[in-house]
Amino acid sequence: METLSIRKLTPTEHNAWDKYVDTHPQGSFFHLSGWLDVIQSVFGHRHHYMLAEQDKQVVGVLPLFEQKSWLFGHSLVSTPFCVYGGALADSDSVREKLEEAAYELGCNLNVDYVELRDRNPVESKGPWVTHSHHTSFGCTLPDDPEQILTAIKRKQRAVIRHAQKNALSWDNSDNPAECFDLYSESVRNLGTPVFSDKLFTSLKQQFGEQCETLIIRDHAQTPVSGVLSFYYKGEVLPYYGGGTLDARDLKSNDFMYFQLMQLAHQKGIRQFDFGRSKNDSGSYKYKKHWGMEETPLNYRVALVKAQALPNLSPNNPKYRYFIQLWQKLPLSLSRRLGPLLSKYLG
Repeated sequence: METLSIRKLTPTEHNAWDKYVDTHPQGSFFHLSGWLDVIQSVFGHRHHYMLAEQDKQVVGVLPLFEQKSWLFGHSLVSTPFCVYGGALADSDSVREKLEEAAYELGCNLNVDYVELRDRNPVESKGPWVTHSHHTSFGCTLPDDPEQILTAIKRKQRAVIRHAQKNALSWDNSDNPAECFDLYSESVRNLGTPVFSDKLFTSLKQQFGEQCETLIIRDHAQTPVSGVLSFYYKGEVLPYYGGGTLDARDLKSNDFMYFQLMQLAHQKGIRQFDFGRSKNDSGSYKYKKHWGMEETPLNYRVALVKAQALPNLSPNNPKYRYFIQLWQKLPLSLSRRLGPLLSKYLG
């Protein structure tokens, strides 16, 4: 048996990488090689995709990106702008070798820390320390589409029924630009810098039918809510969603996620992944109302130069005045300035 080798992924090996992710039981949409092109082209971050090989066969993969900013620090992350990441491998020993290589790379690059966004719990060894600040939500869609609504918690079910009386309509034809406009307005209202609009178009171009937008319009056909979702391995994941100020009264976001469940069901999808939220945040409380299963996300970090992880959370009191200022920016200005900051906040 040949010795295990770990090296950087080459441009001609993307298909082999994706085949491994597709067949690995823990392979997620965020492990796919398409993110290499998206993140590199949209944000300009340098990739360090590690491939483990033995007997000329892929036996493990670890997607990594280097983020470097004088304001937000220097890190090596698997994977920024993504919910899940970390190493996939044929065995624990191969996974540990990949993680050792990631830490060694972090030391060579002199980063502040290395972060692995594992979806499933992994025992922390060596320099790795587990932190759990996020929770993911999800559910299995009933076989009978008529039961999708009844499976939702009673209070949230009432909200959806209220929304259905508001003459809302939906459109899931490809429209990343319109979806981005709704998303960017939503995050501005929350006081958060928005990504470049190139992200949405790049995701659609890269992933094709695995990436879909859903737009909700009011009675006057004005867009009020939108979400960009990913489809992979029998699961739908609404990822970038938001709405206008009118969305709250219209309950159009609630209408949108319920409609997405129905559309996914029509495609034969049975798993609904509502994504991650910061614990005790507004997003966390909103998703909790749906009655879905909660799963703590146990990410792991290895400190290199840093003495502690930076707290980039919007809940950090030091960002309070910045958030209040950002909420008052004209939408056009927030869209110009946002990408300069958000590229380091993934």
